Amino acid sequence: MRRNLDGLLFPRAVAVVGASATPGKIGHALFANVSTFPGPVYGVNPKYKEILGRPCVPAISALPEPVDLAVIVIPAEGVVEALRECGKHGIKNAVVISAGFKECGAEGAKREQELVRVAEEYELNVLGPNVLGLISTRAGLNATFAPRGALPGPIAFISQSGAFCTSVLDWAWKEKLGFSYVVSLGNKAILDETDFLSAFADDPEVKVIVAYLEGIKDGPRFMEVAREVAPKKPVVVLKAGRAEAGARAVSSHTGTMAGSDYAYDAAFRQCGIIRARTVEELFDFAYILSHQPFPKGKRVGIMTNAGGAGVMAADAAEWEGLTVPKLSEQTLQALAREMPPEAAIYNPVDIVGHATLQQYARALQLVFSDPQVDMVVALSAPHPVLKFSDLARAVAREQARTEKPAVVSFMAGELGEEAEEVLRGAGIPFFFDPARAVRALATLAKYAEIRTRPKQDPPKFPVDQEKAKKILAEARKKGRVRLGLEAAGILSAYGIPFAQGDLAKTADEAGQIAKKIGAPVALKIVSPDLTHKTEVGGVRLNVPPEEADRVAWELLNAIRKRFPEAEIDGVYVQEMLPPGREVILGMVRDPTFGPLLMFGLGGIYVEVLRDVAFGVAPLSRAEAEELVDLVRGKKLLYGVRGQPPVDMPALVDMILRVGQLAAENPEILELDLNPILCYPERVVAVDVRLTVAEEGT
Repeated sequence: MRRNLDGLLFPRAVAVVGASATPGKIGHALFANVSTFPGPVYGVNPKYKEILGRPCVPAISALPEPVDLAVIVIPAEGVVEALRECGKHGIKNAVVISAGFKECGAEGAKREQELVRVAEEYELNVLGPNVLGLISTRAGLNATFAPRGALPGPIAFISQSGAFCTSVLDWAWKEKLGFSYVVSLGNKAILDETDFLSAFADDPEVKVIVAYLEGIKDGPRFMEVAREVAPKKPVVVLKAGRAEAGARAVSSHTGTMAGSDYAYDAAFRQCGIIRARTVEELFDFAYILSHQPFPKGKRVGIMTNAGGAGVMAADAAEWEGLTVPKLSEQTLQALAREMPPEAAIYNPVDIVGHATLQQYARALQLVFSDPQVDMVVALSAPHPVLKFSDLARAVAREQARTEKPAVVSFMAGELGEEAEEVLRGAGIPFFFDPARAVRALATLAKYAEIRTRPKQDPPKFPVDQEKAKKILAEARKKGRVRLGLEAAGILSAYGIPFAQGDLAKTADEAGQIAKKIGAPVALKIVSPDLTHKTEVGGVRLNVPPEEADRVAWELLNAIRKRFPEAEIDGVYVQEMLPPGREVILGMVRDPTFGPLLMFGLGGIYVEVLRDVAFGVAPLSRAEAEELVDLVRGKKLLYGVRGQPPVDMPALVDMILRVGQLAAENPEILELDLNPILCYPERVVAVDVRLTVAEEGT
């Protein structure tokens, strides 16, 4: 359910609990900032009757009028009682600046649990504890103790780090970058990133939402909200930390390869969130997304009077997935006629260093107007005659005329300062590095695709969930947390194709099953204690049906002698399949987002090249198809050197069914189908490994 944060972001009156008249104290710095609020502001401190010209009362109960927001900056021991008083007196929103909670150990964690209990009892919106505070330039509110506030602007900024907020605020004044909101999340005891993502989604003054996050509190809820918000409003996230997902031991290929950062990558991709790798990218992307129109395609026109800069931009365009198209014949003829004879008129257009301002402006006009161009990067180097400010005005004029997005890279220092002011006034991003300029354009093109892609829900296949649950329950009851081929019944319940076969308890049964199959078979030892069958000599291949009983007897005896303590369930007798193109499909349960699927080419491609891709289940059909396309060696599946393509619809169906299996059975912690053999007419799994949670966990 979406929280109503109007009283937090647009309060009518504010109280600062712990306000101080002593300069140098946090309570004084905070109150000084809050005092700039245009509405009623009260201090709450029994020591004073007035601070900085604003009234001060001895207790929350003494406030003379209704207050929407309490900002609390008192020692941690008193915070819970202060929140209780807020609840009793109808204050529904609180910002807890105070530290001393779960970030400080067991005692602090206990205190935070009590804070949560009180907040839930009185239905309070609590930001924090342990925060810098929040700024709402829309309301004229600076409820932080930061040395500088924020300029108004179209960017909503959420940060898990308060120190990062203060750094960004100071830097933003120099860059003249404005914010509609700045929110420090702190410990996220009640309000988290998802609450603010939802709150900012419908604010018409917010053009882009950016966030610095170290973790996400509730992954599935975040994804649900982000899927709705991102296509309507750009969301850019800098996620710090690349730790592995959980500390428990893993036994599957998927568990070994799937760190939590892969889950964040997958979740952001599926939701349409743009991920920034650095602070520089975070605000580069935020600026261009909030100031420039979206392009209609990925074709970039490059205009320069410095050849090297044009080459750098063209290289960057290729790296970033943009195209540098050939310009129209009409444009080429005009450039050839009007530019210096030495000019390179093909894209990149290099009009050379001695071109005049009029020629630069005309070339810009031609490139911007070309029907083959969706967006433009304008470049230049210091020039003894041309002024960067004049070039900037030419770019701004053409960008406004065509409404095609543009970026500028004037490779200069102080000489470019006036041009920066011109471009900033036009909302055109400017950079020293051409590659950085092109990367910003590529982000704009990427978001243009995100906002237009059709919404798809995950398909729901008819399955026998009761059968799967029964097999899992029996395994857990027996303490069998790792299942191999005995899990084939679970796959069958979900319609996941698996090579024909059955479990034989004895050698005679193995012979009977083999004769029923009527073709050479594979014999595989089944034991909860022997996970890697091939490595322990527990597999025999291409066994004729008439020899299956003898080979099964030899296999069972050999394994029992070698591993006398191992529990042996029998031998799985399975049809031998012809060689096919091998893939792997697996799942590991990520602690933040839940079931994380891994897909990749099998054999050496997974063991050595790690050519795999990840997705958070359940997937839509488009997301499952994208999972296949993300694998670098996908061409092997589509057919190379005369090979026919594999049955791609069947492969995508298998991915979707495994996703549904994982989503509907949270007791499954890990799953590997490896190998899966892909043929032109079908796709079939040959082996399975599965780990379930112990009963009661």
